[in-house]
Amino acid sequence: MLVGCTPGNGGGTSGGTSAAAGPAVPGTTAPAGSSTSGATPGVGQPTVARTIDADLQVPWSTVFLPDGTAVISERDSALLRTIAPGSGSGRAGTLGKVPDVVPGGEGGLLGLALSPDFATDRYLYAYYTAASDNRIARLPLVEDAGALRLGVPEVIFTGIPKASTHNGGRIRFGPDGYLYVGTGDSQRRGQPQDPGALGGKILRITAGGRPAPGNPFAGNPVYSLGHRNVQGLAWDSAGRLWASEFGPDVDDELNLIVPGGNYGWPDVTGAPHRAGFLDAKVVWPSTADSSPSGLEIVGDTAYLGALRGQRLWAVPLNGEFAGDPVGYFTRAYGRIRDVSLAPDGLLWVLSNNKNPDFVLVLKLPE
Repeated sequence: MLVGCTPGNGGGTSGGTSAAAGPAVPGTTAPAGSSTSGATPGVGQPTVARTIDADLQVPWSTVFLPDGTAVISERDSALLRTIAPGSGSGRAGTLGKVPDVVPGGEGGLLGLALSPDFATDRYLYAYYTAASDNRIARLPLVEDAGALRLGVPEVIFTGIPKASTHNGGRIRFGPDGYLYVGTGDSQRRGQPQDPGALGGKILRITAGGRPAPGNPFAGNPVYSLGHRNVQGLAWDSAGRLWASEFGPDVDDELNLIVPGGNYGWPDVTGAPHRAGFLDAKVVWPSTADSSPSGLEIVGDTAYLGALRGQRLWAVPLNGEFAGDPVGYFTRAYGRIRDVSLAPDGLLWVLSNNKNPDFVLVLKLPE
């Protein structure tokens, strides 16, 4: 039941088709979009609202509590740090340390997701590297004497393969209330094309860790396959899922995800128009320009943090098509790991490996 594509057709959401992303031009570093059906609106310039010198150490993911408090994971320390709403400069607070995290290489405490029912269940979900695998736990946030602390974690999903690199790690609840999980191939190239393996996939599971109903492979958590190392997940205004993904030494990708879709790794990368695989909607031919990590979609624009590229990429979206990316703040703030929309409409950008790291808060164009 894999959703394939014929040459020249990049596939689309159920009931429709879309054109493939244009192939990269050899010898260039310009990313290619897929806006082949007419003009695509441009992207305005974000502006810096403030920086928060929070003294973070390799931060990885940001979520926001209902009162606007930011909770940020630190990969290597396994700490959950907090920044109160409206904070300027100043060291972040510490909510607690997630137990059983075994950091190493690209592994450690990675993605965070807040339960859609947080007001009643008080759960924060975390993806992390343990001794033998990558796994997901839900952590109750307990209010104690007016302050939050971590309750006893409950591991809900295990067995995602780990390695020194390609651990994936992004998690996010979708509009349907299910938890989506981006995994990496953990340097096991046979995993992404195997529907029975968890590596190199986007998974879709219930809040309790079971395969979500309606998944393309019955009784299986796999939602899409053929991924190398998924780093960002976000939905557009029409409920379409997009994902950012690291290429090898070429072809970083922004993909439009469809149930059961096969995105080609390790057989293909980018947008080669190969039958049986879905083309990326945006391809960065040189990973030096991107290495796209965290992804946020605001209105009709996808914002991606670039690690090696050390910039914020903004990609205009037009339905199932993606226009040409525009880079901002190139090499001004170092590597960018995550981008997250705060409740006040500002975009929080996490620096990475600056020792210490900080938060760049951006005002988006009207």
